[in-house]
Amino acid sequence: MSRPITVVGTGTGAPVPAAVTAGADLVVGGRRHLDAVELPEGAGRIVLGPLAPALDGIERYVAEERRVVVLASGDPGFFGIVRALAERFGADRLEVVPGVSSVATAFARLGLTWEDAVVVSAHGRDPRTAVQVCRAHPKVAVLTGPGAGPAELGAALARTAPGRVLVVASALGDPARERVERVTPAEAAARDWGTAVSVVLCLDEARASGPVRTLAGPVRRPAGWALDEGDFAHRDSMITKFEVRALALARLGPRPGDLVWDVGSGSGSVAVECARLGAAVSAVEKSGDGVGRIRANAAAHGVDVHVVHGSAPRALDGLDDPDAVFVGGGGRELPGIVGACARRARRTVVVAMAALDRVPAARAALTDAGFAVDGVLLQSSRLAPLPGDVTRLAATNPVFLLWGARTPVPEEVPEEIPEEVPGEVPGEDSAEVPAEVPEEGVAQ
Repeated sequence: MSRPITVVGTGTGAPVPAAVTAGADLVVGGRRHLDAVELPEGAGRIVLGPLAPALDGIERYVAEERRVVVLASGDPGFFGIVRALAERFGADRLEVVPGVSSVATAFARLGLTWEDAVVVSAHGRDPRTAVQVCRAHPKVAVLTGPGAGPAELGAALARTAPGRVLVVASALGDPARERVERVTPAEAAARDWGTAVSVVLCLDEARASGPVRTLAGPVRRPAGWALDEGDFAHRDSMITKFEVRALALARLGPRPGDLVWDVGSGSGSVAVECARLGAAVSAVEKSGDGVGRIRANAAAHGVDVHVVHGSAPRALDGLDDPDAVFVGGGGRELPGIVGACARRARRTVVVAMAALDRVPAARAALTDAGFAVDGVLLQSSRLAPLPGDVTRLAATNPVFLLWGARTPVPEEVPEEIPEEVPGEVPGEDSAEVPAEVPEEGVAQ
């Protein structure tokens, strides 16, 4: 039997045709799926709970060349059980019948296209990644889970992106219970949403409607970075020069799902570049006119930067812990600022300094926080015209760049695929093997 396992996506509430399970020796699915279909006489069944016993049960049938049908909500190839089955049995042994995903259904309910949306799963994962993606991108779908639902997303976004619109889609496909509600992050945080949430959409409506696309996915990465200083509004050349910015960005490694702090942000050039590369960014700046420039530069480049008006390290207290930090200012307070950032940074801290005297203290602050520290003195000369159609080299001011890096921690991947119906108790029938069902990363 070349394809002994048939995986059927039931979409969002679509009835399963009787022919789907005809001839099956084993039917696997959530209790509500199994109760909604007629099982062939003599067929075994597995009510999904922990995943490993279900795969073991399926393997016994496959080894005997007996037909298995797996029922899964939504589209089983979209954050669903297809991955686990393919890894265990091989993709060539699966026949997959896709269904309509909860993400596609939710956008359809709003009449919105979603080829430019970012989809992130927070089920069984640290919700901070979903929060940072929602901050950085204008159109996001979040597959929720226990401890990472609309209330938790709303609470995090209310502090840093209160203007977002959250669309909470619950019980999609159920005519009696389906609800699609638009709320602010603060309103979402104040409610108990129960267990029927299918998906949460996060929209920055000022940026959500972009040009016609020919490539699906989030807005493509910029063609270039380390932009020229002339691409930013700044005061008296008080801006991180592009040569320094290029190496700083390389060491920061900003990416979707990251949170980056730009401390002593000045013009916000580093903050804006990190946001253009897909990270969420908080920029801390003590001067009022600097705050205005950061916001203007972010708007000019079409990115969202959370700007904090205040002096570090005190202004850092209310911020979420960052993945990476760039420190571009600080004066005499620099060692204390670097130390405060290093204690909270998850991955790396990069410090730019013009004063030689401050290098040892900054390095000590990074080392004391447990970072492996390296650095470089950057000295560059730029081509500059001279009268007579000739060119000279004009030296820029030397800058010390230090960076500290933590030992990377492997990303946690959930061992179990998300449960289909939270709290559902497996049957007492000893012939049933409890297993955990994937629901596109969503509990409905």
